Amino acid sequence: MAATLLALAEEAADRAGRLLRDGRPADLGVAATKSSPIDVVTEMDIAAEKLITGFLAERRPDDAFLGEEGGVTGGESGVRWVIDPLDGTVNYLYGLPQWAVSIAAEAEGETLAAVVAAPMRGETYRAVRGGGAERLMAGRAPEPLRVRPAPPLDQALIGTGFNYVAAVRTAQAAVAQRLIPQVRDIRRSGSAAIDLCDVAGGRLDGFYERGLHPWDLAAGDLIAREAGAHTGGRPGGPPNGDLTVAASPGVFAALQPLLDELGAWHD
Repeated sequence: MAATLLALAEEAADRAGRLLRDGRPADLGVAATKSSPIDVVTEMDIAAEKLITGFLAERRPDDAFLGEEGGVTGGESGVRWVIDPLDGTVNYLYGLPQWAVSIAAEAEGETLAAVVAAPMRGETYRAVRGGGAERLMAGRAPEPLRVRPAPPLDQALIGTGFNYVAAVRTAQAAVAQRLIPQVRDIRRSGSAAIDLCDVAGGRLDGFYERGLHPWDLAAGDLIAREAGAHTGGRPGGPPNGDLTVAASPGVFAALQPLLDELGAWHD
């Protein structure tokens, strides 16, 4: 079943990615806001999610959906699709290339298949549970993904993100200020899905963020794990809204407890 779900996710992500890339209006504006006035939704977020859910519902009408823009819809098959139609909306609004379509298929609480399409990179990342992770680029054979060999933490390049609620972002900045002297450097792309895939592909040694939703991390988490990364939240817990950490195993072992000590999981 996982291979079938993966193929559907890949086709849906490709269609949505092409819509977003080729259909972006020159006068794109904000259609709504979410957690704060700077946490935005555009008309293209909404259109992309409708395209994805319509495509999947036509082929699997009994599945459930959890989407960033559309909320939860029920289903009876035991499969749930977790969808972020446009991860990196502010980047997209400003014409920056770091945005992605993220789609994961879950059953019985486990993510079975995942796709993250990054059209402006010309890359698609995919994984099935227990089957490894790959990067696809036009005209090239699929490339197996593997995390970088773990350097010492002080030589690790770490990705992160910041919340759109000012009080939370201020606390996150304080954590980053204390972390940055202990690592090689910190990067902030504006798309958690891409950051997780960059851990999988060796472009980052690790990534952490507070405040992610299931649709932000479901696909990227599986892709990172299938590429050999360790993922989690606070020590002993899964990745969640309090804290998400993903890194090559050696970096994870040092980074996760340090982030817990620095209070990266609270304001």
